[in-house]
Amino acid sequence: MTTTEHAPAEHHTHTHGPACGHDSVVHLDHVDYLHDGHVHREHPTADGVHYDECSTCSCSNCSDSCAVCDCSDCTCPTCNHATCACAHCTDSCNNCTCADCTCSSCSHAA
Repeated sequence: MTTTEHAPAEHHTHTHGPACGHDSVVHLDHVDYLHDGHVHREHPTADGVHYDECSTCSCSNCSDSCAVCDCSDCTCPTCNHATCACAHCTDSCNNCTCADCTCSSCSHAA
């Protein structure tokens, strides 16, 4: 799992997941959940699970979460700018809209 600064999010009354009602984005080796202006990732601990705030893009002209950053000239090492692996698509995984997408890192695969 990607190492980020530990920044716990507010307490959640539900568990994020496919049916929780929040949009999700595959970000590197984990899934981030987007809601209320925040991007959270699950953080398992010995005492259970809590959620941490996702890292923020380090580019000087961006304040987006790394999970949803779309800077065209991004140099941030933790931003999600992977390109869709489908033969007929050239979008970044965050913007891919392939109806038949098989790429494991595209955001709609979450």
